[in-house]
Amino acid sequence: MLTTLQTAYTDTRAADLAWALGREALPALAVLDLELSGATLQLRLLGASHQVLLEEGDARCSETVACMPGSSTPLPLGAAERIGGLEYEFAARVETLSQGAFAGRAQELLALVADHPHGLAGTFPGSPHAFTAMLAQRYDGRVRWRTWHAYPQEGQLVVTRTSVRRAPRPPGGATARRCREGDAAAGGGALVRGAAG
Repeated sequence: MLTTLQTAYTDTRAADLAWALGREALPALAVLDLELSGATLQLRLLGASHQVLLEEGDARCSETVACMPGSSTPLPLGAAERIGGLEYEFAARVETLSQGAFAGRAQELLALVADHPHGLAGTFPGSPHAFTAMLAQRYDGRVRWRTWHAYPQEGQLVVTRTSVRRAPRPPGGATARRCREGDAAAGGGALVRGAAG
């Protein structure tokens, strides 16, 4: 599904993106509800990027990648978390492209997501290549989603990949650590702050 987001384009720097787990649902400009083999997934386009809400059985996960005032967790290169009964893995990278290459990549991604039954994309008024796009699937026992955040004025495309699966029961009655907003990302430092210019 492709939509035009009825908001001003204010999320203008890749370096301003932050990552958070466990946030409540934020106001969304477009929403796509999906059922993926027992998992309920909600893809949400925000005025400042994206949020994904996942429920599988009694386990829940919320991922937010957006410009969040006051957030202390910049976008990590990678993260792995145990969230209740789920194992969550996240990875992100920045692609820096020439103006012509950026326009072609934007058109390709928007066409891919717009025609996909599990895809949601939103373009911002005033800039045809400013967009956020999301694509979800169930594969090999995992719920997976990819997102793309386009910053045409910088020639940058922020790409994220997430994979979530039911966690095996911990041995010996150990309890899994629940996700808390602001948890430090495991295995990675900041992705875009000073690293992708």
